[in-house]
Amino acid sequence: MADVAFDEVDKIYDNGVQAVFDLTLGINDGEFLVLVGPSGCGKTTALRMVAGLEDISAGTLSIGGRVVNDVTPKERDIAMVFQNYALYPHLSVAENIAFGLRLRKAPKDVINERVTWAARLLDLTPYLDRRPKELSGGQRQRVAMGRAIVRQPQVFLMDEPLSNLDAKLRVQMRADIAKLQRELGVTTIYVTHDQVEAMTMGDRVAVMNQGRLQQVDAPQRLYDRPENLFVAGFIGTPPMNLLEGTASVNGSVSVEIGGHTIAVGDEALRNYPRLRDYGGRRVIVGMRAGDLHPAQGRDDLPQIHARVDLVEALGGESMAYFHVDARSIKAETHEEEEALASEAEETVVGSRPNLVASFPPHVHLKLGDEVGVAVDTKNLHFFDEADGQPLR
Repeated sequence: MADVAFDEVDKIYDNGVQAVFDLTLGINDGEFLVLVGPSGCGKTTALRMVAGLEDISAGTLSIGGRVVNDVTPKERDIAMVFQNYALYPHLSVAENIAFGLRLRKAPKDVINERVTWAARLLDLTPYLDRRPKELSGGQRQRVAMGRAIVRQPQVFLMDEPLSNLDAKLRVQMRADIAKLQRELGVTTIYVTHDQVEAMTMGDRVAVMNQGRLQQVDAPQRLYDRPENLFVAGFIGTPPMNLLEGTASVNGSVSVEIGGHTIAVGDEALRNYPRLRDYGGRRVIVGMRAGDLHPAQGRDDLPQIHARVDLVEALGGESMAYFHVDARSIKAETHEEEEALASEAEETVVGSRPNLVASFPPHVHLKLGDEVGVAVDTKNLHFFDEADGQPLR
C-alpha cells in the first residue's frame, strides 16, 4: 500500500489543449478517494497519469514517496479496472483472473491460491470455469476486479467501472466495491461522473471542473459547505437551486427573489456572515430541494409563489418543478454567463422550471397552478455573483 501525491501537475496534449491545470492533491495510504466531475473535467486524465498511460507535462507525481513521472506503468505497482471490463473472451474466469500473475511468471501454487482467494472474496467461485459471455454484467465486472486484486498492488485505479451496468446492479456493486476496499485497505482512486457513486463510496471526494480541482473533502461536508458555486450546483441530487436575488440589510437581513422577500435567519447568517456586507447588491441564493415545503400549514416560514410546471411521483417523495420570476444560475456555466451578461439577462423571466422541491408523496399539485412554497431559511447558501465564492 502507498499514498499518492500530485504536486502542481499539468497535462498539455500535443495539440496544445490543456486537460489538467496545477493539480495538487494527496491521497492517503489506504484511502478511498473519488474523483468526480462532468465530462471533460480532467478526472480520467488525472487517473491515467497515475497509471502511467499519460505523460505529465509539468509538476511531479509520487506513489509511496517515489516520484514516478518517468517510471513505466509496469514498474508502478498499480492495478486498473476499466469501464469496459477488458476480459479475454476465450479464457475462463479463472484464467482471466490469473492472467496478470501468469505474465509475471508467478509460481503456479501462488496463482492458484490467489485466484481461489479472489473468487471467494468476490462470490465468483461457482463461475471459475465459465467464459465471460456466460456471465452477467455485474459478474464480468467482478472478474475484472478479481484480476486487479490478485496482484496485490500498491494502488487500485478504477475508471467508471459501473457505467455499463443497469441501475439496480450499480447500487449493489457500489456496496460491493466499497466493502472490498475496506477489507483490503488498498489505496484506491475511483473516477466517476455520477455524484451518487461519489457521495456514497468515497472517504473523500475531489470535485473537478474544466481541468481544475474545485474542492476535496468528506462527502457530507461537500454537500453542507461547498467552497464555490460550481460545487454547490454539482453536488446533490437534485442539484441545488441557484437563483439570483438582492440582499437587503436594515437591522435584519433579507433577500428579495422574484418579488418575494425572504428573511434570513441567524443560523444562515452564522454560516454566511459576509451577507451583511451586501446590502443593496445582487447575490446568488442556494436552496436545497429538501428545504422547500408545501406552504399549507407552514406559516412559520417565509414563502415564495411559483407556478407548477412538472411533478415526478417517486413513491416515497414527489419531485416538484416550479417556475419563479428570477434568473436561474447554472453553476457549470457561471463564468460564461458573466462574460455574456447581456444574453443571460434574457433568461430573467423565462418559461422553463427553475426551482425544484422535494415534497411528500401525497401533496396534490395541478400543473399550471400558482402555489406557495415555504422556504426553510436555516440552510440557505449565499454566493458572490461576480466570482461565485461563498459569502463566509
